Amino acid sequence: MRAVHREEIVDYQTYEETREGFRRQVMKTKEPRRIHVGDHLTFLFENRETIRYQIQEMMRAERIVREADIRHEIGTYNELLGSEGELGATLMIEIDDPVERARKLVAWRDLPKHLYVLLESGEQVPMSYDPRQVGEERLSSVQYVKFPTRGSTPNAIGCDHPDPELRCEARLTDAQRQALASDLAS
Repeated sequence: MRAVHREEIVDYQTYEETREGFRRQVMKTKEPRRIHVGDHLTFLFENRETIRYQIQEMMRAERIVREADIRHEIGTYNELLGSEGELGATLMIEIDDPVERARKLVAWRDLPKHLYVLLESGEQVPMSYDPRQVGEERLSSVQYVKFPTRGSTPNAIGCDHPDPELRCEARLTDAQRQALASDLAS
């Protein structure tokens, strides 16, 4: 997927003028790319538009103006995009109760090793992730992950973790598959 370039990013004051319209557009873009797997896992598949939005929002929130800092944000967020034939996603582990969340993030520390996409051929493609996101004691509730599908659009996302609370497979809708196919083609 083509990265976001510096010339596509405007200063936070200029962004403020068009923010509402851009935000509405990005929320529509995110809708078919947000996939719930069971009760606790949500994947948001990223593309150039969602990443550009994240960069602009960070610049706005942090009032970033220094060129080096802007380029740093662009580089950091571009890392979330998949490379050729790969889908990048943000995985959110959603547990409302803070005590329960803390306990489960310890118990589910090996979760990233149990997540996959299912291709039309029936092949399970495991998720790749940066092991630095998993601490010595617990898992982070937000993970930045990739699925190396070699350009094939997934039919489902699943988890084969031993904990029955996590074991689930979510079939993708036609709209979700079309959105991911479009991202793989770009």
